[in-house]
Amino acid sequence: MLRESYSALLAHACESLASANVMTMDLADHMDGPSRNSLLAIAQIIMLGELAVNRALDQLDPPE
Repeated sequence: MLRESYSALLAHACESLASANVMTMDLADHMDGPSRNSLLAIAQIIMLGELAVNRALDQLDPPE
């Protein structure tokens, strides 16, 4: 039961990070110069977080 709770939390975290990445990239599309570069860097950090959460999820519930 606890494992399922962790899996659900990690799945929700992954979806939230993916959504944040999309929103950041959409906003970056409307910017120029240093502001755009900052948003692209933030999107990259979000993506790295998403990868870490996915890795934790895979270790908790390995794909078949």
